[in-house]
Amino acid sequence: MKEEDEVRFAAAARAAAAVGWRYAVVMGWHRQVMTGLDALSARRRPMADRLGLQRQVLEVLGRQPRMFGDLVEQTAVPAVARAQAVHLLWHRRMAMDLAQPFGDATWIYPVGRAE
Repeated sequence: MKEEDEVRFAAAARAAAAVGWRYAVVMGWHRQVMTGLDALSARRRPMADRLGLQRQVLEVLGRQPRMFGDLVEQTAVPAVARAQAVHLLWHRRMAMDLAQPFGDATWIYPVGRAE
């Protein structure tokens, strides 16, 4: 942020406070958000699922949140299930909090009904 911008933002904050508004300056996304989106987008294209791992992942997830690593480890082929699970996340068949770094400890949440 440039010094002159700091002065402008401070003036805007004072003006907002004078009328009872809250004021915040957002400088960009947290690094883990962009990294997480990049990881998810890598699996955005159509994928073959000859082993039925997407169904397995959704069945294991059921109706309660699970950590990503635990979720894929409970499938028949965990290494391949990882790619299928990321594909499901990108296509919003499951959900996660992008404010947290994406990895095995990321909580994955069900979306709608498991098939």
